[in-house]
Amino acid sequence: MILVVNKTDRPDARIAEVVEASHDLLLDVASDLDDEAAAAAEHALGLPTLYASGRAGIASTEQPADGEVPAGENLDPLFDVLMEHIPAPSGDPEAPLQALVTNLDASAFLGRLALIRIYNGKLRKGQQVAWMREVDGLPVITSAKITELLATEGVERSATDEAVAGDIVAVAGIPEIMIGDTLADPDHAHALPRITVDEPAISVTIGTNTSPLAGKVSGHKLTARMVRGRLDAELVGNVSIRVVDIDWPDAWEVQGRGELALAVLVEQMRREGFELTVGKPQVVTRTIDGKLHEPFEAMTIDCPDEFVGAITQLMAARKGRMEEMTNHAAGWVRMDFIVPSRGLIGFRTDFLTLTRGTGIANAVFDGYRPWAGEIRARHTGSLVSDRAGTITPFAMIQLADRGQFFVEPGQDTYEGMVVGINPRAEDLDINVTREKKLTNMRSSTADVIETLAKPLELDLEQAMEFCAQDECVEVTPEIVRVRKVELDATARARSRSRAKARS
Repeated sequence: MILVVNKTDRPDARIAEVVEASHDLLLDVASDLDDEAAAAAEHALGLPTLYASGRAGIASTEQPADGEVPAGENLDPLFDVLMEHIPAPSGDPEAPLQALVTNLDASAFLGRLALIRIYNGKLRKGQQVAWMREVDGLPVITSAKITELLATEGVERSATDEAVAGDIVAVAGIPEIMIGDTLADPDHAHALPRITVDEPAISVTIGTNTSPLAGKVSGHKLTARMVRGRLDAELVGNVSIRVVDIDWPDAWEVQGRGELALAVLVEQMRREGFELTVGKPQVVTRTIDGKLHEPFEAMTIDCPDEFVGAITQLMAARKGRMEEMTNHAAGWVRMDFIVPSRGLIGFRTDFLTLTRGTGIANAVFDGYRPWAGEIRARHTGSLVSDRAGTITPFAMIQLADRGQFFVEPGQDTYEGMVVGINPRAEDLDINVTREKKLTNMRSSTADVIETLAKPLELDLEQAMEFCAQDECVEVTPEIVRVRKVELDATARARSRSRAKARS
């Protein structure tokens, strides 16, 4: 085991505290183990420690001052320690084959690639193996053929004929292989301990662009067949997402581990020329013992102590419960929370704003728990365009006191498009295409030069966070817009009336 303290050149670096906290963590782990494992963990307290700055590309065994780059020229000290202290891979090349699938990748020519670590034996191109997997929780063994074997050298993959115990290689030829599956000798089919992938916690609806401006920009991938084909291609190498058919035409529910992972997928599709309609992120729920359950996250937040009150209020509003708080000598505080996954939708922007970009937050899946109740993360309404046309400076100047805009003069709009934020909780339909009426009468006063405030530009992730329940995001290669799911104002009013009547 090796301890590498990175980012020593950050202004808020706490090098000695981090090393001490790492040793405390090892002692905590040792207290929960049997005597032999505990002794090994305690022995690891003497592990070699290096200090590094990844941005500078420097590592050293000598501790620098907080906020300083380690003394050195390159990463050679790190490689030297790795060679000295990390043992060579164990395994018997002459034993029957045992290999574990640890990750997946995709190839345009070979399809799904399984990245495997060979624990025992040898693997050759064209070899027949026992593919050991689980189907509905039951073990299944199937015969499979390795059609291609790829080894990695540097950042490139190249074909090879054979790999032995200790190697990490990519194999092709098994389209439905998954992480945790075992490839073994057909005559000695013994499965390795299975590794699992976290279940999806967040979902969005992705479909074709249904706005009146669809196809009027540079996007060239507009059809449902193209969208579905791209989602199917993503499934080949990305095991963290699932695609589920829904009742809406030309749309699918895409599930993933978090909001950011889904935003990355949509951004990739946008850059490839797709025009999409993306729904508001929703949580993936389960019914356990007849009760509704939702995923929870264990979140750790590090921030300067001056922001503790604001962060506590932010987490409380999102149904977060503080488990522990630790004060550091450098004026920083670490807080541990348990919070519903849906409480983290839109959290990142608010968190960075409150901490002025200095806070650090990390979350890991903590299981399913009973539904925590309503979370109202947004307390503003939307300014909604009530007609199609071109946005004019005159209209925006007249409406400047209504709220903050996302648009600017000269852009196209349509009925149902969200053009800004209403400070009040309700939505407000406005006309942003109104033009100044001209007459042949001379004005008695001179024209006054008026300026417009710079519009708020939403990126894809911010737009997904901003969406209300009745809104979605229009994604094109050139622009990201927020719009109402139901564009017609009269239909939206009827829906609101029916909802009030039911309540």
